[in-house]
Amino acid sequence: MGIKFEVLYEDRKTGARVGRITTERYSFETPAFMPVATQATVKTMMPRDLKEIGVDIIVSNTYHLHLRPGEKLIKEAGGIHSFMSWERGILTDSGGFQVHSLADLRRVTEDGVEFRSHIDGSTIFFSPEKVMEIERDIGADIIMIFDHPSPYPVTRKQAQRDLELTLKWAKRAKIHKEKIGSDQALFGIVQGSTYIDLRKEAAYELLKIGFDGYALGGLALGEPKVERDRVLEEITPLLPREKPRYVMGVGYPEDIVTGVLYGVDMFDCVLPTRNGRTGSLFTSEGKLVIKNAKYSRDYTPPDPRCGCYVCKNFTRSYIRHLFNTGEVLAAVLSTYHNIHFYISLMKKIRETIKGGYFAEWAEDFLNSYSSR
Repeated sequence: MGIKFEVLYEDRKTGARVGRITTERYSFETPAFMPVATQATVKTMMPRDLKEIGVDIIVSNTYHLHLRPGEKLIKEAGGIHSFMSWERGILTDSGGFQVHSLADLRRVTEDGVEFRSHIDGSTIFFSPEKVMEIERDIGADIIMIFDHPSPYPVTRKQAQRDLELTLKWAKRAKIHKEKIGSDQALFGIVQGSTYIDLRKEAAYELLKIGFDGYALGGLALGEPKVERDRVLEEITPLLPREKPRYVMGVGYPEDIVTGVLYGVDMFDCVLPTRNGRTGSLFTSEGKLVIKNAKYSRDYTPPDPRCGCYVCKNFTRSYIRHLFNTGEVLAAVLSTYHNIHFYISLMKKIRETIKGGYFAEWAEDFLNSYSSR
């Protein structure tokens, strides 16, 4: 089946839109934020809690799932939805970024990438075809091509080489996906670092190949925010209106609002979970570092304007105590709140687009909010 995507509302002043993605199992509105479930789990969270918060789709990682427990085991279990007891949407990243980050453990050729497992040192080979087979067996609703992202900073010459490889692999991935009979939705990935002409070339070439959706990859890698925003502003409008647009690894609440302004539909990032585990909470007033001593006798909720389970039942003082004593519940409560904050943000974004006042709301938000 792949997926069906329809645009429901469009903002007249910006590129923002509300859409709906329908998969064989589930349907949800965009713009949407996808919590990261790298190893078939959103760290510290039960699926029941994710559903309670309103999470519609999560992101798992092909590289990590291939290493443990292996795609064959997941397939035997009935696919990743059954394996992790999650009937809503799942997207699997191809593992391109993770393999790329193993700079001292990999060898890149036109055929693919040979690398050593960071777990036991065993040799593994990923090609565009192999990744399609792994993702088919894992069984997510949406799968990504195996790409070759550029680091930041990078020379234009190297970014060009990385892009050429990504485009060759994109063609091979689509051909092989059709050959093996996968009916999953396949997204292409626009690379090119911060070089706008390369990004444009990538978009045009991927459109020729044709995918079910399009992602902007290779961002949030340390580039200045102004450079990232320029890529979003210039490239997002080049991607088809009738297909979902996904920016990978972004990000902070401010970055998400900016992405929506330019027409992005899907986001994922480890920030709400990683920051939750280390005691940084996203609140309506910005970032709150709950471990700070000033909260030791603060008996107010983490965010007085938040209606989540954590803010209704626990205080800053208590959560700080949990962190100071090394209790697992500290990470559980903080992560729950952070994911709730992100999902509530997406609901507000959709509400303002539907109401016709997103541009004004976004301007106020970007002028007043900082979570850095």
